Amino acid sequence: MALETSLEQPAPVRSIANALSGWIDRLGAVWVEGQVTQVSRRPGLQTVFMTLRDSHADISVNVTCARSLFDSLNPPLVEGASVVMHAKPSYYANRGTLSLVARDIRMVGLGELLARLERRRQLLAAEGLFAPELKRQLPFLPDCVGLVTAPKSAAERDVLDNARRRWPAVRFEVAHATMQGQSSAATVIAALQRLEANPAVDVIVVARGGGSVEDLLPFSDEGLIRQVHSMRTPVVSAIGHEPDQPLLDLVADVRASTPTDAAKLVVPDMAEELNGVLWAHGRVRSLVRAFVEREQATLDALRSRPALADPRTLLDARADEVAALRDRARRTLSHRLDRAADDVDHHRARARALSPLATLQRGYAVVQDVDGHVVTSIEALPAGAAMTVRLADGRVHAEATRTEPDPALTGTDASGDDDE
Repeated sequence: MALETSLEQPAPVRSIANALSGWIDRLGAVWVEGQVTQVSRRPGLQTVFMTLRDSHADISVNVTCARSLFDSLNPPLVEGASVVMHAKPSYYANRGTLSLVARDIRMVGLGELLARLERRRQLLAAEGLFAPELKRQLPFLPDCVGLVTAPKSAAERDVLDNARRRWPAVRFEVAHATMQGQSSAATVIAALQRLEANPAVDVIVVARGGGSVEDLLPFSDEGLIRQVHSMRTPVVSAIGHEPDQPLLDLVADVRASTPTDAAKLVVPDMAEELNGVLWAHGRVRSLVRAFVEREQATLDALRSRPALADPRTLLDARADEVAALRDRARRTLSHRLDRAADDVDHHRARARALSPLATLQRGYAVVQDVDGHVVTSIEALPAGAAMTVRLADGRVHAEATRTEPDPALTGTDASGDDDE
């Protein structure tokens, strides 16, 4: 119902806001086309806020959608994308703002095209075609460079001129192909296969001087991507379009920003290499000179030492040591011999003192019977018995005429003749 108001009975703001909300809620959902100019994802909220702008007029409207719907979009929705939304108008009475609540979002035009390319990129990446470990290094100095480009194009001229300016001896094997249109991918694949079959080609450059997204679609063709992935020869992608990256840049071993940059990547600069050789030559000479000077200084220091200046000084010192050791050895040996001689004399004197011959020399004698036994008693020699008397200088053979005991030993006084 329409609100009945007058000057005397005005309606409060809340009534007008609630009436507007009710009228707008009765509107059905609509399909609306526009360009997303702003996306806001606030932490903790399950709602994403966007601004949808008309593609031809300076008119925009706020849009909200569930976070789950926004996250499910493939590829992700970014600012600047053209979309078609199925949305329902909604009026927020507390703030007095009108917005559209999106229920479905779909890419259109270029956005749909980029979405298909993104899905293709994800599928090929899942197969491992873009893996970094599959990238091959370019040869330092290729003997022959293969070039795939349009005939008489600026890209061909840039690659050839810059490469030959950097290294005049480089050779090119050019395989022309259509670089735009429906047949472009097939002709580029054929050119790559022809260069791959040539064993003299060391590296292949695919060059084009940029273009719009639609013009670069052949370089995202799945057949072309798989052909480059299967090649043994390193491939350089030189499409020359920075904002939009075709899939060829991802599968190629090296990506060059422009055809001119590709020429710099595939061949070295002869002037820089000559300067590097000269620098290395000078560096090596300075290192060798410094090494020789250091070793010469070491030799001079060694030669300046007294031992090396006059080697005989070492011999003289050692000769004096040998002479001193020899004299000491002689003295030590003489002292040991003297002490040994004294010991021998002492032992000889003791032996002589203990010898029976020394006793005999003092006037004693040893009496033995005929059997050689020493006679210690007169009872062992009866009268008329033969005996031998041992003196200091010989023996005396005698016979006992009679025996007489010693009165001091027997306690009796007896007389008799001495034994002979």
